[in-house]
Amino acid sequence: MNTATTVPHDDDIPAEVNFTGAARGRFYRPNLRLNLPVYLDADVQDYLNVIATKKGMPLSQLANDLLKREIGIIEAVK
Repeated sequence: MNTATTVPHDDDIPAEVNFTGAARGRFYRPNLRLNLPVYLDADVQDYLNVIATKKGMPLSQLANDLLKREIGIIEAVK
C-alpha cells in the first residue's frame, strides 16, 4: 500500500481508488452512435420555438429541417 501523505479534500473523492476488479472496455461499444446535444442561443431558440409551436412540431424536427435545407443550398452552390 502506498504510504504517501494525503492532502485534505473538500469533496468525496477518495485518496486512493482500488481498481482490482475492474475490466477494461467493459462498456465500450464499437459501433455506437451518440446523438450529441446542440445548444442554441436563447434568442434563436425562442424564435424557433414560436415557429415550431405554430406548425405543431417539435423544436428538434424544425431545427433539423432548417439545417437540411441549408445543407442543400450549400451543396448546390459547390
